[in-house]
Amino acid sequence: MNDGGPEESGGAVGLPSRRRQPTPMSQWNPTARLSYWAFHSNRRPAYMRFAYLQLGSDADAEDAVDATFDSIMHEWLRMLHMDRLDAYAWTVLKQRIVDWQQRRDPRLRRPEPMDISAFEAALKEVHPDQYEVLTDTIRFYQAVARLAERQRDTVVLRYGLHCSPGEAAAVMGVDEATVRSQLGQAHRRLARLLDAAPES
Repeated sequence: MNDGGPEESGGAVGLPSRRRQPTPMSQWNPTARLSYWAFHSNRRPAYMRFAYLQLGSDADAEDAVDATFDSIMHEWLRMLHMDRLDAYAWTVLKQRIVDWQQRRDPRLRRPEPMDISAFEAALKEVHPDQYEVLTDTIRFYQAVARLAERQRDTVVLRYGLHCSPGEAAAVMGVDEATVRSQLGQAHRRLARLLDAAPES
């Protein structure tokens, strides 16, 4: 990971700019350095688990998350002035995951939202009494992949990573009420999708 951060500047909040020359972390004040490493320690475990569910590979997940924190480090001094720092960081993570999906398959215009290959491969390994449960799990993940992006994120965090609604809200940088609303919409959509799916 590069040891650097952004210049403090105003303007619209967007994804990290590669044109801006970052301020080296050695020139940050102690509070900024401590706050960055506290954020890194707090968010990295959830980011890693989320990236793994999207990419299906420990190595790809680690690369995507490392790239995320490189970008966040470069922007950190500017991020400290944002009202929704966590939301910005979440946007960076999602973009880096897309970058890795497209790197693996440049033909993807709209990368797959979730890699279920691990579940599909596991079908070859299961005992007969586990087959039905695993098949239902794959159907569930296929249905989740058809949700709107925000709904999909909340479902993955809530049920895939076992975050509470409050924890999911903190990771995504949104209000807990927003997470609960998205979960409710996702539940209704999933119920329709799974009800319409062919019986196993």
